[in-house]
Amino acid sequence: MRDALFVGLQYVLPHHAISRLVHAATRVRWPAFKNVLIRGFTRLFRVDMSDAERTSPEDFESFNAFFTRALRDGARPLADGSDELVCPVDGTVSQAGPIEDGRVFQAKGHRYDLGELIGSDVVPERLAAGSFATLYLAPYNYHRIHMPMAGTLREMRYIPGRLFSVNGATASRVPRLFARNERVVCRFDTELGPMVMV
Repeated sequence: MRDALFVGLQYVLPHHAISRLVHAATRVRWPAFKNVLIRGFTRLFRVDMSDAERTSPEDFESFNAFFTRALRDGARPLADGSDELVCPVDGTVSQAGPIEDGRVFQAKGHRYDLGELIGSDVVPERLAAGSFATLYLAPYNYHRIHMPMAGTLREMRYIPGRLFSVNGATASRVPRLFARNERVVCRFDTELGPMVMV
């Protein structure tokens, strides 16, 4: 019942107005405000700061700087071989598998078109016959995204949309969630062929 209410509210709340308000609050540099915000968030979501380059709320100029904090050297060693993939984010793999008939699995029977996700009417065959992984970043995760392998950026495309939460409760109840949400699509060429990060 709680999850259904949470998801239902997302259909009626003014996503973009709330996002603008949060954006402004997370950029406040007033020490009393941002330190309380960082401490409260760290306690509420049990954020592990042991891997961070800076660990005290006072070390960050704003909540946004804390949220996108850098890691200390050596916290995430890279793979040695050029034929190895690394996870591009600290997060949880919520789904992974083959792309079947140009469709990607979301959760609980929900699928969506790869072309709709990447904003293209034409999906290259090597992508349509490829694999996907959906990684969920929880609030306590390190929030930077890295390349899983060497590649050359060929295109970046902003696609406007909704701002639904992407947690498990929402993913299981909102059809085509990832193809409906606002996103940036980055297309790369790699030694293994085309790769897209959304």
